[in-house]
Amino acid sequence: MKKQLKRTSLYASGSSAAKMLEARFYNQDCIVYDLEDSVSQGEKDAARFLVYQTVRYHKPDNQYVLIRVNGLYSAYIEEDLQAAVRARPDAIRLPKVEHPEEVQRIDQKISEIEKAAGIPVGTTELWCNIESVLGAVNAQSIATASLRVVALALGAEDYTASMGALRTKAGPEIFYARMQVLQACRLAGISAQDAVFSDFRDMEGLKEDLKTTRTLGFDGKTVIHPSQIDLVNAAFTPSKKEIRYAERVLAALRDGEKQSTGVVSLDGSMIDKPMEIRAKTILAQAEAAGMWKGED
Repeated sequence: MKKQLKRTSLYASGSSAAKMLEARFYNQDCIVYDLEDSVSQGEKDAARFLVYQTVRYHKPDNQYVLIRVNGLYSAYIEEDLQAAVRARPDAIRLPKVEHPEEVQRIDQKISEIEKAAGIPVGTTELWCNIESVLGAVNAQSIATASLRVVALALGAEDYTASMGALRTKAGPEIFYARMQVLQACRLAGISAQDAVFSDFRDMEGLKEDLKTTRTLGFDGKTVIHPSQIDLVNAAFTPSKKEIRYAERVLAALRDGEKQSTGVVSLDGSMIDKPMEIRAKTILAQAEAAGMWKGED
């Protein structure tokens, strides 16, 4: 089902009913109703109410829905969590996470709210935004701080600011942070979400950025404009050629088992365990995208 995919996550400002409504009709896998950066201080209460009403009573049934709350030490976090958890999104997106203890504190608070609201404890998932040097250094412990954590997402603009680095389209300044986040996610078995490509008018630049993102092994990417969605979705969807080859790899392995041989080759190359894992990953992605039907 599409809900299993996390190729694209699009922000929609909680201060704009129009933008929140429009976002429902785009092709992103995940929609993030935002209470943080896109909402001015004077609109925080109104945005919180609007997001609650939208998610609780008009939640899209074909998209994974998140609510990004305000900063973990802000004056808004308590009310944000009360409203967000009770709205029943798929996940809450936490900004600027730097320590595992922060995640554990939020986890405990969410459990209290779930229990009080009659929601099964543990239902609400968490995405943690890694947006600083300290967050990147602690990415592995953050990824395993709670069973609720299902994704880490790199925030490049704040990260480079914390480094005193210049943000470029080519992105060499965030390479190490990308690897820290990606490695943490792989060790924890959760989704790795890459940083925003800020210039939504530069489609060629986005394509180049996606080559890096996909090659490194990320699972998806945050987007800031609907025009970016289709390109990003395509980058994280296996091609027909990749699907066919993955099928052949697994078929060759099955034939090897029938012949009781531990040595299997395909097109002149030996098939090893990493190739098997890669093939299964590709077919799982293809099945989630509706491009391949799994075997019974």
